[in-house]
Amino acid sequence: MAAASRDLQGLLAGLDPSADVARRHIWLIDLFDWLRGDRASPQAAMGRVLLLLDAIEARPELRERVRAWWRAFTRDVDLSTLLADYGFAPRTAFLSEFNERLRRKILPGTPETTDASELFRMVLPGVFDARWIALLEASQLVRIGALLADETADDGTAVPRWRATLMDAITYCASQLVAAGFSSELRLRMRSTEESRPFHALMAELDELRERLFDDRPRDEAAVQAAFVAFRDRLDACRASAASVYEHLEDNGISVGLVFRVRQMRERVLRIRELLDGLMSPTPAVSIARLVARLVQAGSERNSIRALIASNSSMLAAKVTERSAETGEHYITRDRASYRQMVRKAAGGGALTSLTVLAKFGIYALGLSAFWSGLGSGVMYAASFVAIQLLHLTLATKQPAMTAPALAARLRGIRADSGLDEFVDEVANLVRSQVAAVLGNVLVVVPAVAALAIAWQLALQRPLLDAAHAGAVLRSLSLAGPTVLFAAFTGVLLFASSLIAGWAENAFVLHRLDSAMRYNPRIGAVLGAARARRWADFMRTHISGFAANISLGLMLGLLPAVAGFFGLGLDVRHVTLSAGQIGAAAVSLGLPALQQPLLWWAVAAIPVIGALNVSVSFYFAFRLALRAHSVSLADRARIRGALRERWRNRPTSFFLPA
Repeated sequence: MAAASRDLQGLLAGLDPSADVARRHIWLIDLFDWLRGDRASPQAAMGRVLLLLDAIEARPELRERVRAWWRAFTRDVDLSTLLADYGFAPRTAFLSEFNERLRRKILPGTPETTDASELFRMVLPGVFDARWIALLEASQLVRIGALLADETADDGTAVPRWRATLMDAITYCASQLVAAGFSSELRLRMRSTEESRPFHALMAELDELRERLFDDRPRDEAAVQAAFVAFRDRLDACRASAASVYEHLEDNGISVGLVFRVRQMRERVLRIRELLDGLMSPTPAVSIARLVARLVQAGSERNSIRALIASNSSMLAAKVTERSAETGEHYITRDRASYRQMVRKAAGGGALTSLTVLAKFGIYALGLSAFWSGLGSGVMYAASFVAIQLLHLTLATKQPAMTAPALAARLRGIRADSGLDEFVDEVANLVRSQVAAVLGNVLVVVPAVAALAIAWQLALQRPLLDAAHAGAVLRSLSLAGPTVLFAAFTGVLLFASSLIAGWAENAFVLHRLDSAMRYNPRIGAVLGAARARRWADFMRTHISGFAANISLGLMLGLLPAVAGFFGLGLDVRHVTLSAGQIGAAAVSLGLPALQQPLLWWAVAAIPVIGALNVSVSFYFAFRLALRAHSVSLADRARIRGALRERWRNRPTSFFLPA
């Protein structure tokens, strides 16, 4: 502590109220660096605060220099903008906000500034400062307040400067809140037109509170409290009005920009409440210290790129999963009848996929370049997947990424034991549905492709694939090769297609395109009123499936060609398509193929491909849904424990219906 005292004496000796802005601010930065010390503990920083106060109070001339420094500081730096706006992101676009935060991390700041927010980031840069500020006792805070609070506002009234600064900050923050509440994007989405009325009177209530607080006449405490309660209630009404926007978003699509604005409004209401605490509290020093600690935390979040990504991914997760959950419900079987129906649909999907396998071999036989071959395959896959959708059949691997959000939507009641049991039952239903769909696809596509290959050979007197190409197909699908990696990569593509599907359906609903198709005069003139209504209903029902199928088909066809261009050597392994290719290769080689290990290595890869396609896409989709529903780590641990318990006691429930 003796060394700290010597450092403090040198620091206080350098205090110069008449120095220029840069030198005064450098001194402030050095002071807080000294208070933090080696950041060993917040208690140590609090001890240094006591040492600083004792040193200043022991020397009257030093106390006067500190007050003169503070007067110069508050004259040049407007603290009200810091209190009102610090921690709020002015940009709604992700990329612009990302660039701004990256700029602040890379480019150094300068203490030669009158921007209080920029200086605050240099003086109190991390959450450690929030910890030691929160530990300061009321007696210490009162001493700090007595040292600094000896000035009046610039307008000549007897109002202390700090109170005028807090009121200015409340005014700025409230004006931002009112401006957001009056914006057409939010106003039109509030519960009713009357819901925006709280914003009309907010500033009037604030003016009444300011008049009661800063009146030159003797203060009427009853009138002050009445004005305070009226403004606080109006503020709560504004917050409830803004929250009603969420009801519109749930029914009519989610907009990331709107969610961002509503969250900012909620945070501004909380900031105003914190400022009011400092203004109205009988112990304002304690409330202001709590506010400063909160500003440090808000600034840390505001400057964090990781926090920006987490916040936006949470909004995007909600945007995607809310729409995907509706579609995913159709893929979960819960009884024997729906289980049998799933098997039949999957069998039909496998039969149609056999034609897809045949078409793929035809495209590659054309000998096109990698890009055009990939594009042709992608278009063919997309057409096949859309045909499966329109015929109400099932392609197994499309399910997991759609069903995961539907499953996660049931997490709202997970805190109760009954809700946890219902969730585990739903997991069993989901796994059973996936198994039925994969088996239905694979067990039909192999004999269907084999029958087509035999018919080809009988009709043209030559096999579908020559020996070299058939062997190449089996080697590429062998479990001994990179099939495991490619199957996991395909699972990622399946998940990506679900994101595109959720985004497309959300955009369709958000922009009311079904209503536009139904009632737009130009569309009605071309299609006719009845046909326009049918097309609107059709697109509203199928837009998610179209987006998922077309995007998945194009990715399966094009991404291997694009990856090859960059020398990555990535390929895709879709369980149904791979099983059909193995069937075609086996028939082309004839009965001797049954004696070749190469065939059985490829056959052994099929269950692995299916498991990875399903599990990887489901894992990513479920993690996204957990983020959207803000499931805690403790609840996730309870879920894992309940699933392990079900697997030990009733393993067959994951494969066969009761």
